[in-house]
Amino acid sequence: HAGDFLILVQGRSAIFTELIRACKALALPIAGADRLKLAAEMAVKDLSSLLAFLATPEDDLALAEALRSPLFGLSEANLYSLAHGRPNYLWQALRAKQKRFPQAFAMLTDLRNTADFLRPYDLLERILITHDGRKRLLTRLGDEAEEGIDAFLQQAIDYESADVPSLTGFLIWLQDDELEIKRQTDSAGDRIRIMTVHGAKGLESEIVILPDCADRRPRNRDTVMTAEDGPPMWSMPAGQRPPAMEARALARKEQSRDENLRLLYVALTRARSMLIVAAAGETKLEADRKPKALTDLCWYRLVELGLSRLNPVEQGPQGRIYRFGSFPDAVGPADRAPIPVDLPLPAWVTTPHKAPDHPLPTISPSVLGGAKVLPGDDSDEGEVSRARGTAIHLLLEHLPKAAPADWPLLAAALIPDAVICAQALEEVSQVLRAPDLAPIFAAGALAEVAITGDFAGRRLFGSIDRLIVTPTLITLIDFKSNRLVPKDPAQVPEGLLRQMGAYAHLLAQIYPCHALHPAILWTKTAQLMSLDPDIVRAALARSTIP
Repeated sequence: HAGDFLILVQGRSAIFTELIRACKALALPIAGADRLKLAAEMAVKDLSSLLAFLATPEDDLALAEALRSPLFGLSEANLYSLAHGRPNYLWQALRAKQKRFPQAFAMLTDLRNTADFLRPYDLLERILITHDGRKRLLTRLGDEAEEGIDAFLQQAIDYESADVPSLTGFLIWLQDDELEIKRQTDSAGDRIRIMTVHGAKGLESEIVILPDCADRRPRNRDTVMTAEDGPPMWSMPAGQRPPAMEARALARKEQSRDENLRLLYVALTRARSMLIVAAAGETKLEADRKPKALTDLCWYRLVELGLSRLNPVEQGPQGRIYRFGSFPDAVGPADRAPIPVDLPLPAWVTTPHKAPDHPLPTISPSVLGGAKVLPGDDSDEGEVSRARGTAIHLLLEHLPKAAPADWPLLAAALIPDAVICAQALEEVSQVLRAPDLAPIFAAGALAEVAITGDFAGRRLFGSIDRLIVTPTLITLIDFKSNRLVPKDPAQVPEGLLRQMGAYAHLLAQIYPCHALHPAILWTKTAQLMSLDPDIVRAALARSTIP
């Protein structure tokens, strides 16, 4: 089967990629390259340019690269007519000429509308599947481009498992790492393996093919020559070198010859049953040259010289053959069922999709009706009162992480209005210094916890000021900066009870086995007031849905 074949090359030159392309053109199962430089793959470059534009619409170069790629297919003349003489960004020029390029504009508009809401992997999936990006890339670049695309998708998955997913973060992550994918081709299964001889050390296969055994004279591009027992020397052309430099050059050549022979030994000893030696290129060495001169020349002639000393050697239509021993019989079923390659895809794969819409807009738990303050309290009225309440919430979120000595400086940086800052800091300092409230601001408590869920056919979305989670109990705390504070839970305004009931309802969907303890922290008096869970649930049932 295909997994019994191992193809070894001396380096990742042109023949390396041509072999992969040829195998894929014949629909042969191949494991692909053992190493893949992600940033060098053309398909990855095109996808990265498109992602860079979606992250920064002002990036004209990224958009131009994407438009010229197979993803959009604009010609050089199209791009010139679009970009030349434009008064603003390239995206704005495309939008002004959208009737000339309707498909490109429609695709970019859809991707821009979803880029802020989709993870990098989902965005790539939308490009490759919904908008036929994979099909377009493979049609232009060939089937070998599939390896780079799949590796790029895998990197998106790896990034999302290690960090908070964002498009900008993913692009920075790719730039920082300069990724080179190393595959474990020693366990490729029923697929042809292709790798360098150096990477095949320790591996074996039933059938090994060496197609890269022609003349190979790597040029020495070092501008400085070094040796263990001498100073570095500037390299000079042959014939102009002083004796010391010539001696170093000869020593380096001998080392290269020795390494060349060691690699040939590795290549010849990887086969268990059959070794095929071929030469893609010239083999100028004469067969009757002295063996000492063979060490720096092509592997093909070295093997040919070895075969000339073996008997008997058959002369077949495709070359010389030496046989010994018995070739192993095939193992397993003789007629393996071929894997269909043209299975039809379900319709939903190519149908443009989007997240399902809720029948009505999202609402906040604070708009469920009912009074928020006691009679005579103006805390819920006026810009100044609302700004003061926002300042108190902001300080309660950030000051617990800082030392008390740093509170004034941090508060001034967070709240530009000096009067509101001073009032809020005085009230918050009283809360944070209260000993009985210390557990609320301890390290284990969660601050500003976003939460969402369904209620009465609507989508609720809110933020819990403080959340304390234990194995059996959930304590949810909401900060209130009302000027008039209720004396007991029975006097808590109806609107606040409904809001706490909404939070409890959403948390019960996440923690169905936990007990819930709702409470309000009144910042005016630094008092924590516990609320009966049944009372807040009853208040939620009385809510008016806008």
